[in-house]
Parts: sequence; C-alpha cells; structure tokens
Amino acid sequence: MSAPCRKPPQAKLVLGLLFRDRDVRRKALEILTERLGPLDFLTEATPFTYTDYYFREMGGELYRQTAAFLRLLPADRLADVKWLTQEVEDRLAVEGKRRINLDPGLLGEERLVLATGKNYTHRIYLKEGIYADLALVFRKGSYRPLPWTYPDYREPRLLQLLGGLRRKLIFQRTGRLPRKSTPLLPGDSEGSIEKGKDGSPATGDP
Repeated sequence: MSAPCRKPPQAKLVLGLLFRDRDVRRKALEILTERLGPLDFLTEATPFTYTDYYFREMGGELYRQTAAFLRLLPADRLADVKWLTQEVEDRLAVEGKRRINLDPGLLGEERLVLATGKNYTHRIYLKEGIYADLALVFRKGSYRPLPWTYPDYREPRLLQLLGGLRRKLIFQRTGRLPRKSTPLLPGDSEGSIEKGKDGSPATGDP
C-alpha cells in the first residue's frame, strides 16, 4: 500500500446554474462570491432544453450557465460547498419553491466531481448527506463523459471550456501551462474563444 497524502489536492470550484430570473441569478452569485471569492469564468446564459424535470418547481424557459471561482479549494471541501449552495437556494426560494438550482463541483486535472444529495451506484458518500458524483474523466487530451453523465455536461462546447479551465488550474497550482492544448471543436478557429494572458478562457459577462 502506498503512503496516503494527508494534504488534499487543490481543485477548481465550478458551478452549474439553472434559473429563470436573471436577478435571482445575480443575487445568488453575490452571496456566493462573498463567501468563496470572485469568479474568473462565466459562460453565456443559454436555454436549458434537456428535460422538463424542473419546470413544475421553477417554471419554464430556464437558462443554464457555468461559472468557476478564482480561488482554488482543497478537494475535501466539496460537501461544505454543497451545503452552502443549498442554503442560497433556500434563501432565494419563494413559498418553498426554488428559483435557482446550483450544482457545485470540483474540477481536477483528472476528473470533474459534482456534489449531490442523492445516492446511486456510482456515487460515493462524503459526509452529512452529500455524495460525490464522478461526472467526467480526463483522457486522451480532454474531459470525457461517462454512461451516467448528465446531458448538459456532455456538450462538446462545455467540455472544451472545461479543458481551458484545466489549463488555468495547472497554471495556478504550478506556475506552468501544459504543452498540449485542448483540441478545438469542428468549425472553431483559434480566435473563437477569447483567452486571458495565461491562455485560459476569459471571463464571460455575468
């Protein structure tokens, strides 16, 4: 048996946001950035069309965004962040119905792990009712979905953007950039994704 490392690795906190009202989205991000520090990435809001599962509680015409936080977190903090996002959802709810759904996850060089309160065969219990859901694995130069990965996390565009965040993570942890870039999607050009000085995707407009 190899000796375990007592210090958890640092990971990049990413957040999936599902909402109808942009003002509610803004308030949620204000609360979270007060507790977790500033964002360094935010995608454009796009229509959420994968399922009508959330419509009864949140209404129709939902939008989806993905955010990332500048400050890295130890990998053992995922359950704590999940409870924080649950607190924010409850705080912004009206008559017991959520107006925003927040899905936190930790992006490492090897994988993306989401937090959930629901047990299943591929999910590992963390603590206080929270499970780790292995959503993506990094293989052959890019993050790749698994049989159980949610449809929105299978989107090629999002996978490419997460590859850019992986480069940012490596730069933050080591001060170096990986030699090999994430492959572009068909039809993309080098200028189609705005990049920061360190080669990572630039932050979107909230």
